[in-house]
Amino acid sequence: MISSKAKLLASLREKHGISVSGSVLAKKLGISRVAVWKAAQALIEAGYSIETGEKGYLLDPKKERDFLYPWEFGEKESLFYHFKNTGSTMDRARELALRGVNNCVVCAEKQNAGRGRNGRTWVSRQGGLFFSVVERPRLSVADYTLLSLIMQIAVTRSVTSVCGKQAFLRWPNDVYMNRRKIAGITTEISGEGDIISWICGGIGVNVNNAVPSGKAASCAEITGHPLSRRDILAKILNEIETVKKTFLSTAAYSQGNRALAAEWNSMTDCIGAKTVVIEPDSSNDNFSADKSGKILARGIFEGIDPAGRCILKTDSATLYFNHGSVSLAFLNP
Repeated sequence: MISSKAKLLASLREKHGISVSGSVLAKKLGISRVAVWKAAQALIEAGYSIETGEKGYLLDPKKERDFLYPWEFGEKESLFYHFKNTGSTMDRARELALRGVNNCVVCAEKQNAGRGRNGRTWVSRQGGLFFSVVERPRLSVADYTLLSLIMQIAVTRSVTSVCGKQAFLRWPNDVYMNRRKIAGITTEISGEGDIISWICGGIGVNVNNAVPSGKAASCAEITGHPLSRRDILAKILNEIETVKKTFLSTAAYSQGNRALAAEWNSMTDCIGAKTVVIEPDSSNDNFSADKSGKILARGIFEGIDPAGRCILKTDSATLYFNHGSVSLAFLNP
């Protein structure tokens, strides 16, 4: 069900800065003038620049801010949980999943304890996009990588679309543009027997935020202007559904892993790169490929297999590494 706030906001945006009377809005939205007034006041309190006067209500498009409130997402409004500030959207998502909440999206304006893969720190600066998706798929635990790959592909397609420049995947869960990290995905699952009870996918995209180092990039930097986090989030969610329909349809399910892996491999720029497989130092939460860690193998990265495993060709053998604690250092991507 779409709230009065969502309906009013959409109607005011359609007018592009022209005032609309309360009676006209009430008739159009199918609610009372009092309900219109209450919705407007709620939006004003939330930070929207809505002017009220004799001519009615006006939303100044020049003063629009990039909000991620649930009512910004129309028919998906009921799926959203919004936090102005939280430790980590993954923590909030897990809490909701454990409470029995079905599919939902948890987003935050700011994280003060954002985390990436294996609990490492994800720097979450103002202006970035940070959210987690909770799903309850009817999949076996052995197939959990399917949804992780789907999210990775969806984020890469979306970032490519909004930036107008090709983004690339890097195993196991990073998205790069201009050879700098622009987004990352982490997943957490819970299962009962051999069936997934729930899966949380945490996604972070550098949109308008200042990046933490020269090894990272942001969408605003790439395009030369700020972008709407709201639009990017909506695009990613729609793309996730599109990719799922393409690769997890009943008819194609038996080939889902193989087709999904082929799609992932077509979106990476590191196949053929000299690669070092590293087991990070567990005492270093901010591990990156150029820091200390135990080297497990050296070889050529040959993409992923249908199970989402990294394929590494060495001089003497072909090795496979699961999603887990290992990281890759690409020496000549």
